[in-house]
Amino acid sequence: MLVRDAMTTDVVTVPADAPLRRAVGVMLREGVGSAVVTRDGDPAGIVTETDALKAGYRFERPFGEIPVTKAGSDGVVTISPDATVRTAVRRMRAEDVKKLPAVEGLDVVGILTMTDVVREQETLIDEAIRLEQGRSGWTPDR
Repeated sequence: MLVRDAMTTDVVTVPADAPLRRAVGVMLREGVGSAVVTRDGDPAGIVTETDALKAGYRFERPFGEIPVTKAGSDGVVTISPDATVRTAVRRMRAEDVKKLPAVEGLDVVGILTMTDVVREQETLIDEAIRLEQGRSGWTPDR
């Protein structure tokens, strides 16, 4: 299964010069756990619910006074939508992230989260079984 088959295409973004309050408001309104931070339309970072909580605790200031760039990550780990989900999961583990924006060039075309991977788990297992059947002729008792 490819990333494009499992990713969410409605990506929530927030400009790098926005306050954290704006990012949190967008995430709450859209019902998501992260927003891609953009600079001149290009992905420049990511801010998550956890980042917002940590920033509020660390800075002891209202979210409206905290720049989103002080709360989120510097830079962003991305993946191609044509990569396999298996490759994406390996990248998430290696980079210790739970969300991977999918990019074509510098355009964000989707985002793959661990929630998306879990949602597709049954399909991924079926795909693995079909691959194994093709290699060995083995068929499961179902």
